Amino acid sequence: MQAINDFLLFLDGYLGSAFYFPFVLLAVGFFFTLYLGFPQIRFFRSGWRILFGQSDKKHLGETSHFQALATALSGTVGTGNIGGVGLAIYLGGPAALFWMWVTAFLGMTTKYVEVTLSHKYRIKSKDGSSAGGPMYFMDRKLNAKWLGIIFALATVVSSFGTGSMPQINNIAMGMESSFSIEPIVTGAVLSCILAFVIIGGITRIAKITSKIVPFMAVIYFIGGAAVILYNIDNLLPAFKSVISDAFSGSAATGGFLGASFAYAFNRGVNRGLFSNEAGQGSAPIAHASAKTDEPVKEGIVAILEPFIDTILLCTLTGLVILSSGVWTQKYINEFDRADMFFVQGQYQQNVAKDKQMLGQWLNQADNHQVKLYTGTILVKNGVMDNNELTLINARSIAEDVHFEYIGGHLYNGDIEIKDGKLLTPDTRVKGKSLLHSTTLTAKAFSQSWFGQYGEYLVSICILLFAFSTAISWSYYGDRAIVYLFGNQAVIYFRIVYIAGFFIAAIVDTTIIWNLAMVSVVLMALPNLFALVLLRKDIKATQQTYLAKVGQEKT
Repeated sequence: MQAINDFLLFLDGYLGSAFYFPFVLLAVGFFFTLYLGFPQIRFFRSGWRILFGQSDKKHLGETSHFQALATALSGTVGTGNIGGVGLAIYLGGPAALFWMWVTAFLGMTTKYVEVTLSHKYRIKSKDGSSAGGPMYFMDRKLNAKWLGIIFALATVVSSFGTGSMPQINNIAMGMESSFSIEPIVTGAVLSCILAFVIIGGITRIAKITSKIVPFMAVIYFIGGAAVILYNIDNLLPAFKSVISDAFSGSAATGGFLGASFAYAFNRGVNRGLFSNEAGQGSAPIAHASAKTDEPVKEGIVAILEPFIDTILLCTLTGLVILSSGVWTQKYINEFDRADMFFVQGQYQQNVAKDKQMLGQWLNQADNHQVKLYTGTILVKNGVMDNNELTLINARSIAEDVHFEYIGGHLYNGDIEIKDGKLLTPDTRVKGKSLLHSTTLTAKAFSQSWFGQYGEYLVSICILLFAFSTAISWSYYGDRAIVYLFGNQAVIYFRIVYIAGFFIAAIVDTTIIWNLAMVSVVLMALPNLFALVLLRKDIKATQQTYLAKVGQEKT
């Protein structure tokens, strides 16, 4: 598992975590925002009107505007809104939330462009259903089938890395921590339900997601509002920290060891993309099923996605975490191996110089002096017999650390460390450290009148959010398979998709998130490249639509 995780991190270093990617993503959104005259502002009200209007049943498609948006939202409103925001703040501090906002605002335009083009160049497949997405405008308009194949292959991979595996992994974590349900049980039950839903295709998917999405959003909003009102005195300082840290980074506070501007910027943009998927090219596949002969109409509806997903729901999660203060506090938890590092030297939480050195290392500065440990360590009655080492877990100095056998008894004997990583099998480590992802958000939701029941609320929301995401992403992978191999191959994809969904319930969480980070960018880069090449096409399409609407009004 460690080798797989290291490989994913290696790939991510050239993709989502590379210096260029956030700039590419924001630059495309910024360009189209100016080029098309701020459509996210001009068409915002029209988006709501079209959303609840009547769809023309005469046109190609299987869903209404509302059902298409609900399906796309169910694909974006998932663990990115709960666990992803918790991960962004854990990595980059409050500043990461600011850059998620920026990504969402510019992403509203990007989403408008990619959905409009995908709807315009959709086709009717052999089974009579509509099929659309970036691979079709890459193929039909750009005559770049090779690019469409790359995108479709990345979509299939991402359907596991974004839609299936992180979702069930977070569900299983939540069910185990809140209700003591074994992950394998959660995975087995939900895999059966998933199979029933996706076999019915987009019609059944749309009907189910259009009911789940509004219900789960209301539940989550009520729970989040309760936490913010309970910690109302901390709300204004939380807002201030988001704004003030945006261009300076977040200083070390409590157990949090600080985040540089570059790190917060990168992680905020990266998590923003994972949350609302603007520019990734996934949502256009769902919107291509909408019944309308006006591609711009569906593009206008799509503008609402990043607003609902990130500006509303991610902000709610971010303010819950920041106002509750849990993001700087250490809690007892079981450490993931991918989060642990043994470093040489004794570092103290209350020594400013130690925190600064560790912060530089964690933020990937070139001038850090932290050295990873390689060798063996003697453990007596669960405690390390070495005062010259420090265990870092979840980007914080771990405290009250003890080692156990898998069965639960205290460990005695040597453990092997290589390049800071624990190699000894059948060993688990527990102690106090920062939390991240879904666990952090769940802890924040317990800081209100609901108390411990707040964590249960998060577990239920994770179940609804994440499961609906897995449903939608099965359709995205489904359409990509149709493009690559035809309708006859869909059944094989669905079998593998369900199997992957089950397996991910019991796999290391950090590895799943790293797979998601890589797969997202493998879709985004070809899609963004194609959108820029089709800039004149989208502008001409928009002008034609506006002229037609103007004539109808007169």
